[in-house]
Amino acid sequence: MPHHAMNRTRSLYFVTSLTLARVPLVFAFFIGALVNSWMATPPSWLFPFCVACIAMAAITDLFDGYFARKLEVTTTLGAYADPFTDKVFYLTTLPLLVFIAAKNGHMAHSTVLACFTVQFLFRDQWVSFMRSIGSLHNASAKANWSGKLRTAINFPLICVVYLFEESPVHFANMQIIYALEAVGLGINMVSIYIYSRYYWPYLKKSVQPDAAENGDQ
Repeated sequence: MPHHAMNRTRSLYFVTSLTLARVPLVFAFFIGALVNSWMATPPSWLFPFCVACIAMAAITDLFDGYFARKLEVTTTLGAYADPFTDKVFYLTTLPLLVFIAAKNGHMAHSTVLACFTVQFLFRDQWVSFMRSIGSLHNASAKANWSGKLRTAINFPLICVVYLFEESPVHFANMQIIYALEAVGLGINMVSIYIYSRYYWPYLKKSVQPDAAENGDQ
């Protein structure tokens, strides 16, 4: 194998591994955070471990795209793997935050987080549906700027919300957290609109009868 081809293969493996690493990191956070929440006296290392896992999971989203472009190894697999791992992040962390807020007695906050969760999961399912329609017409599955901005804002936001609910050190009041969550909900709505506008022509094509069917009628 030529040297440049070998380097490209290594770069591809590196970027793909960076993307897929989000999944075990977020599952490690989920398990650790559950144990930390339930134990009356959790070990002192568990909370920092949970914070490190969720922070590293969030950071991978920033660097996998950067290195994919820098090393010129953007692929169709990456275009689908990145949103998949993003979904795993949201699907794992958001319901957990609802549970933790409720367990901590913050019922108003847990209600807001429940609405947050429904909206985010709806967005992911809607975009997946639109992408599947677009793929029938060879539309690009790459994330656009609204998707990238959404994760760039909301991954750190989820980390902050977890810190707010579980950190032994008080660093913010509830009004600040609500304001940050409002920003997260806003960019999520923008992302729904941008993706819907992009894929709408393909959706319209899909509701038209096939030419072959028209000829048979």
